[in-house]
Amino acid sequence: MRNFRNFVAATAGLFLAVLVPVIAGSATVYDFTVQDIDGNQVELSKFKGKVLLIVNTASRCGYTPQYEGLQQLYSNYKDKGLVVLGFPANNFKGQEPGTDQEIKEFCTARYNVSFPMFSKISVAGADKHPLYELLTNKEKNPQFGGEITWNFNKFLIGKDGEVLARFESKDDPAGAEIRTAVDHAIGQ
Repeated sequence: MRNFRNFVAATAGLFLAVLVPVIAGSATVYDFTVQDIDGNQVELSKFKGKVLLIVNTASRCGYTPQYEGLQQLYSNYKDKGLVVLGFPANNFKGQEPGTDQEIKEFCTARYNVSFPMFSKISVAGADKHPLYELLTNKEKNPQFGGEITWNFNKFLIGKDGEVLARFESKDDPAGAEIRTAVDHAIGQ
């Protein structure tokens, strides 16, 4: 029982260390450590100075073919400073039921995804991941905050870690609107 209490105390402390900056309004995406699809801890601060496109993904969605556009965008812009970050989520009609390994195999085999993919998280509801608490926070991001509406919502993050733009599921990642926004963000 004592070990369990220590675990709970340590976990609560870690959660609060991540969530308090979000509530206080001082956090950026760089303040988070997330688990990649292979189970490794990744500090998002390693992407400081890069432009990020953060996307909640799903393998069984009508928008799943956007993996192709995301990969194309990443391939075309990675040498200029863009990193696409994929966060699988099963929040919408169970459209991402697979394990991390199954998701990785699907993305690699079907779409040749080479951009960083992360462990499945929740992007909506009571168990929303703290990163998505920040991204959807209306006080922190009044222009771009608000609940995730479906799979493949996209957040464009500037080199300073702040949200520059938000794109809905229907917005093609290889389309002119997103490419123009990425060009602008890279040029800043």
